[in-house]
Amino acid sequence: MRRLSRNIPKNLKTLLANCLVHGRRGFIDVMDSFPEEYRHVIETLASVYQNDHIAKEQNMIPHERLRFHQDKSGPLMTDLHTWLDTQLKKSVEPNSGLGQAIAYMLNHWEPLTLFLREPGAPLDNNICERALKKAILHRKNALFYKTLNGARVGDLFICLIHTCSLNGVNPIAYLTALQEHAAETAKTPDQWLPWNYTAAMQPKTP
Repeated sequence: MRRLSRNIPKNLKTLLANCLVHGRRGFIDVMDSFPEEYRHVIETLASVYQNDHIAKEQNMIPHERLRFHQDKSGPLMTDLHTWLDTQLKKSVEPNSGLGQAIAYMLNHWEPLTLFLREPGAPLDNNICERALKKAILHRKNALFYKTLNGARVGDLFICLIHTCSLNGVNPIAYLTALQEHAAETAKTPDQWLPWNYTAAMQPKTP
């Protein structure tokens, strides 16, 4: 994740991991002006993400994933670091958009590559950031609640919606099902959770 230095705990040992997506974003911002450089960085990171996808598909445990990344992604990232360093020293204006994107990657290289040294370290913080976006949107919508009860209902809905998202369930379909089966839901709420409500909707066999 990308964190400000003032937000890093002082008295607690931490392993700092920066988000590769943030590093990638700087190159996306300059892709029209520097298409070849953009393509080189993006294609390299795409290969790293493909390796991570393979690790997930094969259900590798953290130490297996670490060794896999060290073997497959390590050389890619080493070559990328060399390339970035060469670009900044020989042909790129440091104050340009490309120069700033390269400088960010080089200045944060250690936390950006923690996944090559620490078992289970993620490549990015996308899961948390997607969850935070829902909370931020909910905070914005909360400005229009007129009562405390309305706010509580809103909190309940955002929890249900996010839980649906985590379980690959359509929130509208789920909330509609709860309304259509309100009596059954009230009697057996444990059978009407996002991950099992479809089974409760099936006709009961005699």
